[in-house]
Amino acid sequence: MDSSLHEVWQAASGSPFLPTIGKHSQFLVGFSLVLIGIILTGLFTLNRSLINIPVLGLPASVALAFGVVYMFCAVGVYV
Repeated sequence: MDSSLHEVWQAASGSPFLPTIGKHSQFLVGFSLVLIGIILTGLFTLNRSLINIPVLGLPASVALAFGVVYMFCAVGVYV
């Protein structure tokens, strides 16, 4: 069991992890997503209806959620 884990470790060292969105562009992506989420939230609050929940409400919450995570990754969390 240990030898197979070691083989997997050695095989993985040949192909390093490359994220889809690089470290230098995480702030721009995160800030853009947060800004889009805030704008969509504002539009949703102006006209709350059952139709606007999937059209504005869900994309706003998803954009804010991913934007906050990218902002945490870009600037770090200092508590």
